[in-house]
Amino acid sequence: MSAELITRFRNITPDGGVIELVVWKVPTPVPPTEHGFKYRAVYAKDGVRIVGFDNERGKGDHCHLDGQELPYTFTGVDQLVEDFIAAVAARRAT
Repeated sequence: MSAELITRFRNITPDGGVIELVVWKVPTPVPPTEHGFKYRAVYAKDGVRIVGFDNERGKGDHCHLDGQELPYTFTGVDQLVEDFIAAVAARRAT
């Protein structure tokens, strides 16, 4: 089985920000994760990442918020989307 695209979304905001989310179902987990998804989600403006969620090989599930890298507990694609949207909304509101 090869990787299967689950969702892909990209939007340019009126103020020039970029919001992008891509999720793949993969045949084997990306170490050290144990789930079968590979994902990346980013909100960037003026070339600076403000919010990011990903599961990079060797690092596992984590997020980038306001310049800090923090652990992230992946519980499913729906929750990932909700967490990402909430993090972006919180930073766009300031």
